Amino acid sequence: MPEMGNSLRAAALLAVVVLSILVSLLVSSVQQFGARISHFSNVTILGDEEELASLRGALIYQLSERRREIIPLLLPGDDENGLPEESRLSPQRDEELDSILDYSLWNEITLGSRKAHLDEMGCDSLVDMQAVEILGSGYTKLVVKVNLAGGQPVALKLVNELGIDMGKCVEDFKDPQGCRELVSYKLKKEIVLLQRLQHPNVIKLKGHCAGGQGGRVTVILEQGNPLQMIQLLQSPWEDRFRVCLDLVRLLHFLSQSPLGSVALLDFQPRQFVTVSGELKLTDLDDASADETACQTAADCFLQFPHRNFTLPCSAQGVCEGLNEKRNIYNAYRYFFTYLLPHQAPPGLTHLVDHIMNATGELKADINQTLEAFEHILLLYKSGLHLDNLPPSIIRDYTVMRGMGTSGNAEYRCWPSYSQQGCVLSVHSAREAAYICNSHSQCNSFTLTGQKTWTGRLLASFRSSFCHLVPDWTSEVYVKKTKVPETSAV
Repeated sequence: MPEMGNSLRAAALLAVVVLSILVSLLVSSVQQFGARISHFSNVTILGDEEELASLRGALIYQLSERRREIIPLLLPGDDENGLPEESRLSPQRDEELDSILDYSLWNEITLGSRKAHLDEMGCDSLVDMQAVEILGSGYTKLVVKVNLAGGQPVALKLVNELGIDMGKCVEDFKDPQGCRELVSYKLKKEIVLLQRLQHPNVIKLKGHCAGGQGGRVTVILEQGNPLQMIQLLQSPWEDRFRVCLDLVRLLHFLSQSPLGSVALLDFQPRQFVTVSGELKLTDLDDASADETACQTAADCFLQFPHRNFTLPCSAQGVCEGLNEKRNIYNAYRYFFTYLLPHQAPPGLTHLVDHIMNATGELKADINQTLEAFEHILLLYKSGLHLDNLPPSIIRDYTVMRGMGTSGNAEYRCWPSYSQQGCVLSVHSAREAAYICNSHSQCNSFTLTGQKTWTGRLLASFRSSFCHLVPDWTSEVYVKKTKVPETSAV
């Protein structure tokens, strides 16, 4: 009983905090939609009892339909717990599933009835949190960055009380509390999917809070940075390749996940964030593990704005690899096209072109695509793609180990890891010398101890500088006609 009291207290505090977030962060929206919100909160249901019963029945039906979407996701195995194929397709499927499921997870999500695991956050974690900013809002959900009492930043997903889904539901059913429960099913589904689809490239579920007045549900996630495609387009090729590689690793996992082959039906860059440079899927409520039934190949039609594909119909009556192929082509048109070919290293362009052709024509499955990406990564990290560089190129430079530079005269190049100069990643001094020779302004370069995510070195290229100074983490390479004096510093 004490645990239940604490849970209710925390849930009540969460309701207050959520209200505070909405008031403090959505002032402009409240002003814009004030009339509608006033209508929601003071709605007076008019009409006879028959009309009220009809509306309530329709809402209950919608709640039941949303529940039916989530029930299969609660199955513990990836084979529907051994149910025969005919049972999965039978009218009694829901009753059969109900009889074998452990509802502890469902009750935890819906009622907050089970205490959070030691490594999970619950309602108590949200007490005394501070709202920082709105990260995003949509028809259904509001995403808010908050700092917890200890200072840890997290992202909260909750029902968007001002969203279109909530507004339309209240207009249709005249029941704000019931509508909040209906709209929150997307959050409940996402909690289940995040627990079933754990992967380095899926946002980490840190916990959730459920229960309290109005059945509020809040999802607690690790904090990420929204993917900025314009900024990414201006980044070095290595960082753009990393995003594409992470995406392919994610799609490979989704093709054989514990739920089966999963398709991302709303496949957009806005569904992703980066955490310490790593790409992560953050929106899973539109993920689907449903197989498309078919009688002939004509039923297995994939339609995109500029391309269409027809896939084979298997002997089992499902479209072979449809979810996987949908994901691959969306990755091609939203990510690979923009991020992969531009400024790829010359020694890798033929491999990049092969990936572009294979994915753009859906000639490769996800296993082959991942193998091609991993092969490029191996060549890039090992420097094997640089075998054609002349070994003698470094002889034109004088090396000063344990030295840095002062009085730098930097020039800019694009893309660079520094906006103030020309900083690029290199495998070795030989590659850096090759780059310096290709820049008319370059007379020297410095290799620092800094490395990129692949382990490659960061090299700073300069037109000139005044002095060398001791720096035991660096090496300076100067064209032999431009050797400067050594400072006494």
